[in-house]
Amino acid sequence: MPQNGDIRILRELAKRYADVCRKPTYDERRDLWRRHNALRRTRPLLYVRWLAAWHEAAESRLECQDPFDRPYENHLRQMLFQDTIGDDYVLEPWLTVRATVATPSEGLWGLPVRHSAKTDPRGSWKFQPTLATLDDAQRMTFAHHRVDEEATARNAARLHDAVGDILPIAVDRSPAYSGWNGDISTLLTQLRGLDQLMLDMMDNPAWLHRVLKFMSDAILTTHTEAELAGDWRLLNHANQAMPYAAGLSDPSADPRPVTRDKLWVFVAAQEYTLISPAMHDEFLLQYQLPIIARFGLSAYGCCEDLTRKIDMLRKVPNLRRIAVTPRADVAKCAEQIGTDYILSWRPNPAQMICCGYDPDLVRSIVTNAMDAARGCHVDITLKDVETVQSKPQNLRRWVRLVRSITDRYA
Repeated sequence: MPQNGDIRILRELAKRYADVCRKPTYDERRDLWRRHNALRRTRPLLYVRWLAAWHEAAESRLECQDPFDRPYENHLRQMLFQDTIGDDYVLEPWLTVRATVATPSEGLWGLPVRHSAKTDPRGSWKFQPTLATLDDAQRMTFAHHRVDEEATARNAARLHDAVGDILPIAVDRSPAYSGWNGDISTLLTQLRGLDQLMLDMMDNPAWLHRVLKFMSDAILTTHTEAELAGDWRLLNHANQAMPYAAGLSDPSADPRPVTRDKLWVFVAAQEYTLISPAMHDEFLLQYQLPIIARFGLSAYGCCEDLTRKIDMLRKVPNLRRIAVTPRADVAKCAEQIGTDYILSWRPNPAQMICCGYDPDLVRSIVTNAMDAARGCHVDITLKDVETVQSKPQNLRRWVRLVRSITDRYA
């Protein structure tokens, strides 16, 4: 299909998306998240993240031919479907272009991340560590924050020419060492290997502390450089939910720079789930804290079990959200969290929707969890949905059922 065919497709989708974003429902949801994230009582909020299974929806079929256009077509189609699910997700009325930022040629830390080959496109892999010896740490490096202005402007202009009269185009100029690239845990484990990283805590503690300090200082450096350059924006909020919160400015496509204390930051430590609280603190949290502390509010945890670590997390001065995962003990977490933080519960997606949709099972699990967390500020995230067994309509059924339960706990 010629390029003008791609543009026609994008424009039709952008118009539909812009119309959907104007629904009053989204203003209502924004207000709910503002109050909820400010620890004010609301009904439990629902947040569905299922895009790993997006390919199972008929709406996922792409028509654009140009590789530049296809990700934006995909995003628009995803969000139009998300609008039909009925959870508390907020669709934002803009499109984002990622700036081209400098990174080392061999990988973000100067060493390549390597995995074994997959036998299935969506299958598993094994680590193939490139931080294989202690001496390999001497080859680690990082890139100072620098935006390739020419490439970034070219990409932004291309999208603007296609749909900029329909939707604002925002440019994400945040540093490369953000999100999963900035929590230390994720890439360190991929470079070193999980088993070896745990052994290092006993066998090579001084070496590991030097590596952690290097990574922490580098992340903090790039974050500071981005702030001095005016490259943090309100679209850079990150909290694994909807980041509206009383006390912070709303997410926005506004191109004016902001300082980090106006933003949420999300940090995780999935690879440390089996590490004791004391060693988690010594060999990770103390190096994450200087990074986290510069932001306005923080959310901690993704898939790791933090049941034994909530007391440790009280060291985080701006902590607002704690993940309570399928492996966590909801009752014990709720007892420790109380009303001091948001309890962000993530039920097991296999029990919820991935291995068949069983309303009685869902009702039992959700009711038990909500009883255990009674009195807490709770939201529920359905995430890591690898399959809906080609029945995406079950997402809507799940939301309706769960909401019929959780609304009783408002």
